[in-house]
Amino acid sequence: MTDEHFIATAGGGILYDASRIGKPGEEMFSRAHWAERGALQEIAGGRSSIAVLAVGSEHWVLRHYRRGGLIARLSEDSYLWTGAKRTRSFAEWRLLAHMRQQGLPVPAPIAARYIRSGLTYRADLITELVPNTQTLAEAIVGAGLPEAAWRAVGRTIAAFHRQGVHHADLNANNILLGADGKVHVLDFDRGRIQARGAWEDAVLARLQRSLLKVKNQRGDVSFGEEQWSWLQYELHRRK
Repeated sequence: MTDEHFIATAGGGILYDASRIGKPGEEMFSRAHWAERGALQEIAGGRSSIAVLAVGSEHWVLRHYRRGGLIARLSEDSYLWTGAKRTRSFAEWRLLAHMRQQGLPVPAPIAARYIRSGLTYRADLITELVPNTQTLAEAIVGAGLPEAAWRAVGRTIAAFHRQGVHHADLNANNILLGADGKVHVLDFDRGRIQARGAWEDAVLARLQRSLLKVKNQRGDVSFGEEQWSWLQYELHRRK
């Protein structure tokens, strides 16, 4: 179970799991800090927002919250301040902790930070890396994904929906397939818990569009009505 602790900092605050780490400092959210220690392994993700960190025998993912789309031209990584608990990082950290408690397959939250500057703030999140996985987008390229894997994805999405978890951007890049057949889901920024309803179909439609986008970008992707029907069958069967 996650042991939530909070400490105030000069410019904001840090939320962390005291069962995983001692009292954290601002430096743990600095890429330069990890690079100096030889622990910064990779920078990836949309807008280079992701860094993979080697921390002892563990691997963590450090994500800096960045905006996308047209609004990024005005503000690359600043968000309107409406209170600490409503910061993107704290909200996602707590949602991950809740989902872990419910037994859902998501990364363990390690620490979250916000830095306030007047009416705006910037934010970061550290989670545990899910090892030995590939994204759904990667898995459908080449030989194609077996029927059992598509069904596993459907069962996993159904489990989240039964718990009322509304993923704000479910796509082929934030669904992870493990070598053991287990499916994990990432990136719950702007996610929330709500009563079941029409939003579930919207989540699925977004995922389908992202899979079709991968197919249109690559010539060797096996995805079509048959594969989608396998996923949907398991999802609806387990509502």
